[in-house]
Amino acid sequence: MKIRVLVSLKPGVLDPQGRAVHHALEGLGFNGVDDVRIGRTVELDVADDTSDAALTEMCEKLLANTVIENYKIEKLG
Repeated sequence: MKIRVLVSLKPGVLDPQGRAVHHALEGLGFNGVDDVRIGRTVELDVADDTSDAALTEMCEKLLANTVIENYKIEKLG
């Protein structure tokens, strides 16, 4: 089974990468971009019988820093 985990910073957490990209976009003449937040995607290929609880545990123990990040688990076709 293919799994995609989307990890993003929680609202209110400073995002220096997002700020740098925002500044670069403005410098290139792209106006109208109000904010940029940078996240990451983790793709996993797991056994079909992997439980939702196991996926959640993977995220909370390793894939996301739950103090400052949110995550979303997506099961792909």
